[in-house]
Amino acid sequence: MIRLCWDRGRLARLVRQRPRRTKRARRPRSQVLPLLLLLWLSAPFAVAQVRRPEPVKGDAALEERLNKLSQELRCLVCQNETLAESRADLAEDLRDEIRQQMKAGKSDQEIIAFLTERYGQFILYRPQVTPTTYLLWFGPFVLLLAGLALLFYYIKQRRDQIAEQPLSSEERRRAEELLRSGSGKETA
Repeated sequence: MIRLCWDRGRLARLVRQRPRRTKRARRPRSQVLPLLLLLWLSAPFAVAQVRRPEPVKGDAALEERLNKLSQELRCLVCQNETLAESRADLAEDLRDEIRQQMKAGKSDQEIIAFLTERYGQFILYRPQVTPTTYLLWFGPFVLLLAGLALLFYYIKQRRDQIAEQPLSSEERRRAEELLRSGSGKETA
């Protein structure tokens, strides 16, 4: 709060006043610590109760088909796991959706078409070869070929830069002496 003070009709100074504190009752630490400890220990139980129950696995053939199909689909949350491996909530929801569609009598291709229509090609763990995925499929090979071409070009340029000079008669005579002596020591 800012208060203006007047001194003989003029503004003398600006004074900052603090609001008065009222005394409030403070809890002693001996009462606060047990409450915090109780809250800290009960946190895992609160999280454990949020988990949803496992789906009823009545039909083994249906679950086998679900597992096989979910191996071909990507988890949208994890992105590096298949839908079968992921434990994310969205993955569980997608498996439930697939299970319901299987119970409704839809084929695997119809389910995959539904999911790609809804989430795009990204949901497929092994995307199809289409013009939009050419870079994904063929990009590494193009980069490898480009790297090999650059390597061969560099080697050829380097080889052309090194000029081979024949030995002079003095160098040839000295090399022959060294080969004859067999000692491998050079004499000055």
